[in-house]
Amino acid sequence: MGTAYDHDSPPLLEDLKVTIHNSSMIFPSKETEKKSMFLSNIDKVLTFDVETVHFFGSNNDFPPHVVTEMLKNALEDALVVYDFLGGRLKAHPETQRLEMDCTPEGAGFVVASSQYKLDQIGDLDYPNTAFSQLVHKNKNFLKEGDDPLCVAQITSFKCGGFAIGISTSHTTFDGLSFKTFLDNVASIAAKKPLAVTPCHDRHLLAARSPPRVNFPHPEMLKLNDLPKSNIFEASTEELHFKVFKVTSNDITKLKEEARNSVGGDKTTRITGFNAITAHIWRCKALSCDDDRNPNRSSTILYAVDIRSRLEPPLPKSYTGNAVLTAYATATCREVEEWPFMRLVEAVREGATRMTNEYARSIIDWGEMNKGFPNGEVLVSSWWRLGFEEVEFPWGKPKYCCPVVYHRKDIILLFPPVDGGDGVSIIVALPPKDMNKFHALFNKFLGV
Repeated sequence: MGTAYDHDSPPLLEDLKVTIHNSSMIFPSKETEKKSMFLSNIDKVLTFDVETVHFFGSNNDFPPHVVTEMLKNALEDALVVYDFLGGRLKAHPETQRLEMDCTPEGAGFVVASSQYKLDQIGDLDYPNTAFSQLVHKNKNFLKEGDDPLCVAQITSFKCGGFAIGISTSHTTFDGLSFKTFLDNVASIAAKKPLAVTPCHDRHLLAARSPPRVNFPHPEMLKLNDLPKSNIFEASTEELHFKVFKVTSNDITKLKEEARNSVGGDKTTRITGFNAITAHIWRCKALSCDDDRNPNRSSTILYAVDIRSRLEPPLPKSYTGNAVLTAYATATCREVEEWPFMRLVEAVREGATRMTNEYARSIIDWGEMNKGFPNGEVLVSSWWRLGFEEVEFPWGKPKYCCPVVYHRKDIILLFPPVDGGDGVSIIVALPPKDMNKFHALFNKFLGV
C-alpha cells in the first residue's frame, strides 16, 4: 500500500536504441479553408508542447508496417476535420495577439524502430525519461525554424509491438479534447464515422467586453511578479523520481480517515481525487527541506474542467482548452495541525469555487494581465481521461503516459498499468525532500 519504486529496483534503460527511418510532413487529404483561428486567454498562454506515448502489444493482423500506413492515412484525413493542426501559431499583425494560422502547412510524421522488445524496456508506468526518444524532437522537417503544431512518431519494437508518440502544442487541445481527437483518429482509421463532431469555436471562451474581474485571484501571478523558479520551469537541481502506487483500499482508507477526523461526517461524500490531492498536499507541504517556517503559505493547484460549469455550458466536444486552475491554500502549521477532513474540504471548496462567474473572471483577468497560475505544487491528473480506452483497429493501448521532464513541482496522477481502481502517483523531488515525502506518504497511510 502506498509503496514506491526505490533506487535498488532494476535499472531503467537509459537508451532505447531508437533509429529514425523516415521523417516527413503530412498534409490534409482534402483542400481546407485558409483562415485565422482565435485563441482564448486560456489557450494563448499554453505555448509549450505536450508529449504522450501510447504503447501497443503485437497483433499478427496489424504488424507495425501496416499500422504505420493506416495511421498516416488517418492523420491526413484528421487534418481536414482538425484543420488548425496543419497550421502554425502566429501573432496578429495589428494587435500582436497570438492566434492560429490555419494554413495547410502540415504535421510531422516519423517512422522509427527500437532494438528492444516491448517487455525489455521496463515498467511502462515508471517515469523513464528515455521514453522521450519515442517522441520526435527536431521539428525542422522542411525548413529551418518551422514549428508544426503536431508531430506523430511510430516506433516498432522487435516483438512486433509498437509505440505511437504524439507531440502537440498545448494551444491545440486540453486532455479531454485530445482524448476526443484520439477517438476520432481511431474511427477514421477504422473507416467509421467520427466518434464526436468537434466544436472549434474558441470565441465561446472569449473575454467579456469590457472585462470584469469580480474576484481576487491569488492563484494567478502577473508575469513580472513570477518568482525566478515556478512550477512550469524545468528544475536544475538533482531530482529523484518515484511512483507511489495507491490501491483502491488505500483510497478507501484516506476517505475513512477524513470522515473519522474532527469535523468529519460518516455520510459525507468524498471523492477519490479530493482525498488523494489532500494527501499529496500535506506530504508536499511538510517535506520541503529548504524552508522550515511553519507560517509559510502552502498552495496546491489542480485542474478543473469548466465545460459543464459555464452558463450556458460549453459543448462537450469543445476542442480548445477548457480547464482552469483551482487552488487550496493554508500555512504549513495549519496543514500539519488541521484534521484531515479540513484539508479535503479545502480541496473540494477550490473546485466548488469554480462557478461560471468565477471562471469568466479568470478569463477576463487574462485579458488585462499577462500571467500564469502559481503555487507550491500542481497536481495534473491523467487518471480518468480514458486514453487507454481508445479502440483503434489494432486494439487498445497497453498503456499511455506523458513524457516526464525535470520538474519538481508537478505531480502526475495516472491509471495503474494493470487497470483496476487504484492510481499511480509520479513524484519528482530533490533527494532529501523525497525521503521526507516518502516517509510522510507511508506514515499518513499507516504503512
